[in-house]
Amino acid sequence: MTSTANHNVRIGVQIAPQHAQYSKIRDTLTEVEARGADIAFNWDHFFPLTGEPDGLHFESWTILAAWAEQTTTLEFGALVNCNSYRNADLQADMARTIDHISGGRFIFGTGAGWFERDYQEYGYEFGTPGTRLNALDASLGRIEARWARLNPPPTRDIPVLIGGGGEKKTLRIVAQHADIWHSFSNPEVLEHKLGVLGAWCDEVGRDLSEIEISTELRGRTVDDADALYDLGTRLFTVGIFGPDYDLGQATDWLAWRDSKNA
Repeated sequence: MTSTANHNVRIGVQIAPQHAQYSKIRDTLTEVEARGADIAFNWDHFFPLTGEPDGLHFESWTILAAWAEQTTTLEFGALVNCNSYRNADLQADMARTIDHISGGRFIFGTGAGWFERDYQEYGYEFGTPGTRLNALDASLGRIEARWARLNPPPTRDIPVLIGGGGEKKTLRIVAQHADIWHSFSNPEVLEHKLGVLGAWCDEVGRDLSEIEISTELRGRTVDDADALYDLGTRLFTVGIFGPDYDLGQATDWLAWRDSKNA
């Protein structure tokens, strides 16, 4: 099954907030916007995921508030926020505030969480994948309800991006709540997962075409990207890492985007 969502191809560049001073992250974001990317992402961790485990690292949501002021055209968000680290209603209010600061360019990317060191060192209960997914499911309902009660309300229906590919729980949550579904799937895996997601959409009374399909491009070839496109992927993400944040691959994928949208 493919997604038939009617979207142009978009490129999101994930600037990992690790192994660089913030001034370098800020300058990289400026260059990402200047090169014409559609979205900038960071991630929501407290320590580096690669390289020196205790290397330089910065917190996600405070960065996102700064990005709201720094940029003018980019959409932006976390790829993805960890639901475990903040009260659901607080997440809703933070997202609404950043939405207003940016003039309606914020994407609420979220997931159940997985990096155990973050939990241990910051005092959160790690639990199990199942308990974390149950908490994400419950939180999304609270977040949506809080957005409806805030004064002022969000400037738009804030897009909800959910990351993950679990077939029993995650894709059901995607079917119920997501505007964008993100995974790291290759074409063969994506085709299968879309079938599962489509079945969940049928069960909850939703059309799969309402969900934008997002897939990571790092390590992929143009043939891979073309196959993912044929399956309905329209948002493609490219991760870049400090300290240097090489934008070469991102620039190449932006040219590929333009050829697809021509």
